[in-house]
Amino acid sequence: MATGHDEPVSGLAQRERQALCDLFEEVGPAAPTLCSPWTTADLAAHLVIRDRRPDLSPGIWVPFLTGRTEAGMAEYAAKPWPELVGLVRSGPPRWSPVSLGPVDEAVNLMEFYIHHEDVLRGRATGPQRTVPDDLERAIWGTLRRLGPVLFRRARAGAVLVAPGYGRVTARRETGPGTVTITGHPSELALVAYGRSRAAEVDVAGRPEAVDAVLGRELGLG
Repeated sequence: MATGHDEPVSGLAQRERQALCDLFEEVGPAAPTLCSPWTTADLAAHLVIRDRRPDLSPGIWVPFLTGRTEAGMAEYAAKPWPELVGLVRSGPPRWSPVSLGPVDEAVNLMEFYIHHEDVLRGRATGPQRTVPDDLERAIWGTLRRLGPVLFRRARAGAVLVAPGYGRVTARRETGPGTVTITGHPSELALVAYGRSRAAEVDVAGRPEAVDAVLGRELGLG
């Protein structure tokens, strides 16, 4: 259902990147994240490899290449913290297609929003900031497009409801029924990317259906 909240918004990926780097500087390299056992240094190293090391980044997704990627992460994580944060802040090199604004938005907006929340909620429970409406709108647009991909491993139906933004079927009914998940787009995104325990949402459905959705490994990975 279209609601008029799906127009593209520019510059948000860069804004989330810079806000995350500000937070990195505030909390330091040893702070916890939702990506346990990763610390903030590990998370920053992951982002640098993703931005700058196409020779290592396939290990993020391909299991048999993981060891090489982890070795590269350890090398970056050992760098002086200001240097490592600076590498994240400056983003990909100019030769990378991701340095182009529209590509940056498509590739990095959700990456940096989710990892920003990984740090914010790694040290405290629940929402730690007010997400502005332009970011909520952009996140909702992503969920509407990618919902079936993000929920492809669910073993029950999943419907996302964002009051004021709309409703989307992320997974057609299957197995034990359908689960309806209601919340702000920013909170629904945490569920979609496997952070349901940290998300502030309302979940309705039979217990076995809820487990068949939230008990699965969701997300792009």
